[in-house]
Amino acid sequence: MTAKIEKNCEGVGRRDFLQIGSAGLLGLSLPAFLATEARAKELGTLDNKAKAKSVILLWLSGGPATIDMWDNKPEAPEGIRGEFKSIDTKAKGVQFAETLPKMAAIADKISVVRSLYHTIPSHATATTFMTTGNKPTAALQYPSMGSLTAKLLNTPSGIPPYVSFVDIRGGTAGGAGYLGTSYNPFGVEANGGKPAPGEKADKAAFRLRGITLPDGITLDELTRRDQLLKSFDNHFRNVDQSNELVEGLDTFHKQAIDILRSDKVKKAFSLNQESAAVTESYGKSTLAPAALAARRLVEAGVRFVTIGTGGWDTHSKTFENHKTKLVPPIDQVLSALIADLDQRGMLDSTIVMCAGEFGRTPKVNKNGGRDHWARSMATVIAGGGFKRGYAHGTTDASGMAPATDACTPDDISSTIFNQLGIKRDTELQTATGRPIQLFREGKVIEKLIG
Repeated sequence: MTAKIEKNCEGVGRRDFLQIGSAGLLGLSLPAFLATEARAKELGTLDNKAKAKSVILLWLSGGPATIDMWDNKPEAPEGIRGEFKSIDTKAKGVQFAETLPKMAAIADKISVVRSLYHTIPSHATATTFMTTGNKPTAALQYPSMGSLTAKLLNTPSGIPPYVSFVDIRGGTAGGAGYLGTSYNPFGVEANGGKPAPGEKADKAAFRLRGITLPDGITLDELTRRDQLLKSFDNHFRNVDQSNELVEGLDTFHKQAIDILRSDKVKKAFSLNQESAAVTESYGKSTLAPAALAARRLVEAGVRFVTIGTGGWDTHSKTFENHKTKLVPPIDQVLSALIADLDQRGMLDSTIVMCAGEFGRTPKVNKNGGRDHWARSMATVIAGGGFKRGYAHGTTDASGMAPATDACTPDDISSTIFNQLGIKRDTELQTATGRPIQLFREGKVIEKLIG
């Protein structure tokens, strides 16, 4: 069973919700991942003044028409203004499109960045820029923000640092880039409430791909096989006492087994433990359970979670699609997620970001749609020490370009990592030892910080 795949105008397949894949024992790179995670603790790049601990990215694949959402222009000339009226929000002086009433009701908890822009109107490369915080270049594959958190932040035992419910495509988007495959996200598959072999039945909605036992193998059998493996390892260790790699692999293999045995992730995926009121607040869209699981994963200690939807490449019938298909689930899920985090006292330590790769043209085309437009776009950011009830920057009267406080994707990434306590000029290294600055051109947007 596979999730629905949509094609954007460039012919790139995108996952609407999650990819259903096959599971294997531990995954191919988990021990290596744990090894590099341990080395990350020695970098010394963390700032003790960090405001946030985790990030949830809600990705709108295809490029949302933010001019019809967060930066509505009902007074613009005909041919530019959309069909939606503006409504007041709980943030003084801030209005959204009428299709976002639930977000309007919690606008006092968020910041809206209306002056974001870049110069890449192509899906793949724009996605890479937005998700890595570095302009794409053929010379180097930059890691995603999620992979950077996996590298630079510690994670509790038995918990993966970076989890993704979506397959973000676009060059290196969503992946580990020069950090290596050890820092790629742990993908999620639908569980359907079915227990793994040897486990008791449960109603977990999801399962980490690759962190399950193969058919016919129980935890007890895995333990016996692990003990047999250790006996071989001990033999080879005696052969070469000077080889520190052997000792290191033992440690990381043990941690890998600990993750497999841990019930922390399984509990996070058991959405039936939530009250009916909380579950209902997220709605019934396909995005809703992923968002609720994202909150539970962050609660368990995961550092970065990506969820998302596709279909935002609206070259035709953009207003109809926004009103009936695209915006209602986002309005419900995003508002519920932010309110839920706030009610639990988690919003101050969790950054929530909702964005896509670019915006859409201010001019409406002959098909009633909007085309690619990277020169002006908007994003919503909440929590983690960001200001509440704040609109950052403006665009001109027609929404063509930023008018005040213009900022770029690398500025947003630099500010997010500043709140995570990581300096934007932190240097990492490629596999060949080449030093690379975290974000080469970004700057911290001080006005966004509360």
